[in-house]
Amino acid sequence: MSPLEYMQRAYELALIAAKEDEVPIGCVITNPITGEIVAEAYNLSQHSEDATAHAEIKAIQQACRRTGQNRLRGFDMYVTLEPCTMCAAAISFARIENLYFAATDAKGGGIISGVKFYQQPTCHHRPNVYCGLMEAECSALLKNFFQQKRKTQN
Repeated sequence: MSPLEYMQRAYELALIAAKEDEVPIGCVITNPITGEIVAEAYNLSQHSEDATAHAEIKAIQQACRRTGQNRLRGFDMYVTLEPCTMCAAAISFARIENLYFAATDAKGGGIISGVKFYQQPTCHHRPNVYCGLMEAECSALLKNFFQQKRKTQN
């Protein structure tokens, strides 16, 4: 599979999240050597009543269980939105090799927005970061989701 196909799968997971009234963010972790998707997840914070149940965290947990290791060296992550600082730290601790994300998050992002976690001297591992793959689609999904939320609250 290609990076575009992996991001497409992350987008499909984000659509599932939206249908379940979760913030529509999807994530997949791949083994680039085999091409296998080793984990996939979407946000579950609302339904699990867990502020840490972000797609990235859930995918890292699943990948670690599946591989039987606490580090994911050499693995790639594809996520539909720029990870927050919590998720950026988890990605670093997991030693993800390459991080691909679609849309930037000016308010909550922690990589190229906000605190820029990977640029901090206390960051021990910095993945290679690629952004913009399917940005328009993923950004539109999030904007539409929050527009609908605001309409139903009024």
